[in-house]
Amino acid sequence: MSRILVVDDEEPLRVLVARGLGLDGHSCLTAADGAEALDILLAEEGRFDLLLTDIRMPLMDGIALALAAKQRFPELTIMLMTGYAEQRERAKSLETIVAEVMAKPFTIAELRATVMKVIERSIG
Repeated sequence: MSRILVVDDEEPLRVLVARGLGLDGHSCLTAADGAEALDILLAEEGRFDLLLTDIRMPLMDGIALALAAKQRFPELTIMLMTGYAEQRERAKSLETIVAEVMAKPFTIAELRATVMKVIERSIG
């Protein structure tokens, strides 16, 4: 299936998301913050089908990560997650580079369905 980079500063959620997406055959790598994720993207030369990142994180937030990732890897599909309404509002300004903004909390079934939809849309 797809190669996904999952980024969230909350380890239990990061692990749960990666495991849940693994049920659909996706291969997931994880990062604890935007800076670590950007390092992984650079080391892997952007070879991911999806960047799935939380917005609110230390060091580099998900919006800064999305902007940096899209600048270096324009073909990368990006999906944001957040539990904060004001962060969803901030993300609206990124509609041209972000495929989807998912509100937390969500079920693994909702996440799996949304990720599948985003990946199918990106393939065309």
